[in-house]
Amino acid sequence: MAETVGTAPAKVESHTLEWLALALTPGLGATRARRVTEFFGSVEAVFRASLTELEASGMQAVSAQSLGTGRSLELAHDEWARAVAAGVSILGCEEPAYPPQLKQIYDPPLVLYVRGDAAAVSQPGIALVGTRHPTPYGTGMAERLSCDLAARGLVIFSGLARGVDTAGHRGALAGKGMTVAVLGTGIDVIYPKENTRLTEQILALGGALLSEFPLTTFPAPQNFPIRNRIISGLSIGVLVVEAAEYSGTRITARCALEQGRDVFAVPGNVTNKNSWGPNTLIKQGAKLVATWEDVWEELPTDVRLALEPKLAGESAGEQTASLFGDQADLGPHEKKILKVLKADEATQIDEIVERLEPELSSSEIFAALFELELAGKVKQLPGKNFVKSF
Repeated sequence: MAETVGTAPAKVESHTLEWLALALTPGLGATRARRVTEFFGSVEAVFRASLTELEASGMQAVSAQSLGTGRSLELAHDEWARAVAAGVSILGCEEPAYPPQLKQIYDPPLVLYVRGDAAAVSQPGIALVGTRHPTPYGTGMAERLSCDLAARGLVIFSGLARGVDTAGHRGALAGKGMTVAVLGTGIDVIYPKENTRLTEQILALGGALLSEFPLTTFPAPQNFPIRNRIISGLSIGVLVVEAAEYSGTRITARCALEQGRDVFAVPGNVTNKNSWGPNTLIKQGAKLVATWEDVWEELPTDVRLALEPKLAGESAGEQTASLFGDQADLGPHEKKILKVLKADEATQIDEIVERLEPELSSSEIFAALFELELAGKVKQLPGKNFVKSF
């Protein structure tokens, strides 16, 4: 956020306070606000107009009253002061820091609330979305792909929801890359609450939290489909990892197509309901993705050229290989267990013990599983089920 005078932004902020006032005006909304601005010629002119002139523009009476009486500007001043106190930046749609790719969509937000590095929001990136109830395979693929892509300089955009979104953010962090969480709440309301620690990690590694909703906005169900257009709008393309037939992920994919973004999808087991979304998208022309290279080769040439110097001779590939595939530092017991486990299917502890019984005692198996969990190579699921991390 640029300099402030008291609680009001300085003029160099490209009239962000006025845009914020329009965003907070009841009954207006982003599309109507832009029409009103075009009607009067500029956002400044809207606030110089009389109540009669405002009503003549065709807006609702409640909106005209709020603008004409100065109530909207009062709300904006109060919101600005709360944002400053919370360490939150507010970007108006005319500011240079406003993401240029988001301006290209049909109805970009009038203002964006940002915590963290606002520059991360404008970097080239991929949106990773999917079901809130993924299979072990879906979680593993989301983590692996986001890790590989983030390690190569792409920002991972997602929605902080449980399931695939969370796996995508965690994968980006594992790759020491940047990720941006687009919230369906006020930026000061973390939902779900168990991801509070995750948001701290996102900010610590140079990422950001983003929202178009005013401070303290609670997680209303209707807000999440609305925010999906921002997730796709910020990205070069949208990568879908597991989604049922009727899900918010379909909305994001549709937004991507309408916005002219590429759509990628990870194929899944045809007998699993979560595979319906990505498999259908692939049938309709989405790019099938098995590894990060499948996404990389579809990137615009200028983006690849900008990112390739960062790779430093496949150093990123070596980094992700060490995160997910290196077993040189494991003991013989751990290696035997990894041969038994699968990444896309859970194995119950009794089956592990039964299969390794001739070679390892149950106490040795339990100790080795504990070490593998600490190393991040194995995950324990409910019911004493285990899967191998990708």
